[in-house]
Formats: sequence, structure tokens, C-alpha cells
Amino acid sequence: MSVAIVTGSSGLIGSEAAKFFHDKGLDVIGVDNDMRKYFFGPASSVAWKTEELKKSLKRFTHHAADIRDQAAMEKIFKGAGKNVAVVIHAAAQPSHDWAAREPFTDFTINANGTLTLLEMTRRHAPEAVFLFMSTNKVYGDRPNTLPLVEKETRWEVAPSHPYAERGIDESMSIDESKHSVFGASKVAADVLVQEYGRYFGMKTGLFRGGCLTGPSHSAAELHGFLAYLVRCALTRAPYVIHGYKAKQVRDNIHSYDLVNAFWHFFQNPGSGKVYNMGGSRHSHCSMLEAIALIEELSGEKISWTLSDQARSGDHIWWVSDVSRFQKDYPGWRYRYGLRETLAEMIESMRGRLSEARA
Repeated sequence: MSVAIVTGSSGLIGSEAAKFFHDKGLDVIGVDNDMRKYFFGPASSVAWKTEELKKSLKRFTHHAADIRDQAAMEKIFKGAGKNVAVVIHAAAQPSHDWAAREPFTDFTINANGTLTLLEMTRRHAPEAVFLFMSTNKVYGDRPNTLPLVEKETRWEVAPSHPYAERGIDESMSIDESKHSVFGASKVAADVLVQEYGRYFGMKTGLFRGGCLTGPSHSAAELHGFLAYLVRCALTRAPYVIHGYKAKQVRDNIHSYDLVNAFWHFFQNPGSGKVYNMGGSRHSHCSMLEAIALIEELSGEKISWTLSDQARSGDHIWWVSDVSRFQKDYPGWRYRYGLRETLAEMIESMRGRLSEARA
């Protein structure tokens, strides 16, 4: 039986990947030691998702192991051996704010952990496809140098600019910009995944995500703004927006649509392939627009304030151009738009909050 090894298997993307590839007939080995609880506190623990996966997926095995632990990873990979068909690496320290608190922790997880997984794949399953969840933060704050125009509810790139129609493509430089410590650690991992494809000939693909979202997100103030905004709406907790007049723009891709892109790559992989992957012009919004839509869909009023201090290295405007991936994999389509995604998230969050109160 073919095996999928999924790191960060109880997180947003990892859990979606575990379900998706399990449904396609693969056995799934999940690796997740709930570091999200350490990063963001007990309310952001993914333990609930771990238990859900154990109960709902018959061919799922969970390992509460650290991806930095070479001996633990060696045991997992050696045990599965040549049956490993795909490695989906979604484990990470995901917050640029948090990374500044513990740079060693951030770098060893994001960079060293990725190196460990690449080496284990090369040693024990060299024919497996290696899929890496990278980030648009590898571009640093370079997107902020684009010619931006202030609109009533958002910032927008000038209509004469090449990125105006489709968004930012992979030709944007990742050099000589402010990345944040988190961005730098992800750049290291990003380049490693490319190099293992180009140098060693492994089948590697990396996806530079915009805002990844969906009902399985364990919301935290420092990571996952839509999920946390939904939580704040339903719990009447205050929300702080950092800078840019609350008009900063993000594209938002549902975890299902992202993992479906993983599946398409897995069917016809390349080596060292790089893709910007987000909601594109199909699914994007400013902070002000997100608040208005969540209030409309939930019937709740969000209590928010604006801080004049923007987060260091944060993007003012980001929309992913996904046309390179669409050209290589024309069968891939979005299933979810922003409205459908938020409606599903609101329903899911209401259920989880109700269970927590019971």
C-alpha cells in the first residue's frame, strides 16, 4: 500500500492533506507534536484535530514526534521505506511576530526540520514526491515597493502595473528585502527544497502560500487572521488591526483547494518546481472587507481597533498569480470562493465553541 507522510498533520493544511490523500486510497502517517500550543497557547492546540483524525481515518497513524529529531524521523521513514509515495511537509513555526521571540526555535523548526525531512526522503524513499508548504513571506517586504493606490476600503496595485490583472508571480525577487526572522527561515527551507530537486534529482514541489484558511484552522492572534477574526466575531473578543488604515489586502485560499493542487502535482511531479499559490483574484479581500463580510454572514458585530504600528515586514497588498500552476496543471480548479469559505468557517467555529461550552 502506498503511504503518505504528512508533517503538521493536525494543522490546517496537514489535516486537510491527511483526509484528502487517505480518501484517494493512501495510508497516512501523521507527524505532529502540537507545537502550535507552545507557540500560541492552549486555545490554539491542535489536539482536537488529532483525535478527530484518529477516529475518522481508518488507515491513519499518528506520531507525536518533532521534525528536528533525526532519530525519530529516521525510524518513521525507515519503517515505511519504499512504500512512501509522497511526503507532504506542512509543519512549521508560522508567525513572523513569534519568530522574533525565539529565533533559534523558529530556524531549527523551519530550516533544520526541512533539511531532516529531505534527507530522510532521499535516504529511504528517493522516488517519493516531496511537497513543501512555503510562504509568500519569502519575498520579504518587496511587494510594498509596488505602486499602490488607496481606495475606499483597500489598497490596490496601480492598474497600469503588470501585476494588476493576475497578481504577483514567481519572478519577484526574494533578495534584498526585509523578511522577518520567520521569512528568513522559510527562505532557507524553500531554497533547500528547490536544491534537492535540482541537485539530487528528487521530485520536489513548493507552494508559496498567501493566506491559507478553512474550518480546520486552530485560530491564533499571531497566525491565521480569518480564522481568528471569525473567532473574535463569535466570542465578542476584541480584534486589533496593525497599520495600513485596515486596508491591507490578502488573498485567501481554502485548505481543500490547496491540497487539491498538491494532488495534481503528485500525479505529474517535477523537480524543484516553484509556485505561488493563494486565492488570487478569485478570492481576496482587505481587512475592512473581511470584517464587513464576516459581520454579514455571522450576524455578529466585530469589536476592532486600529493600531498605527504596522507589523515589521508585513505586506500591504498581496494577491497571488497562480497562472504558472494553472498552465502546468490545467485540470485544477478552485472549489471555494471567499464567501463560501467564510460561511463554512463560521458554522464550524460555532460548533466547536458550542462543544467547548458543553
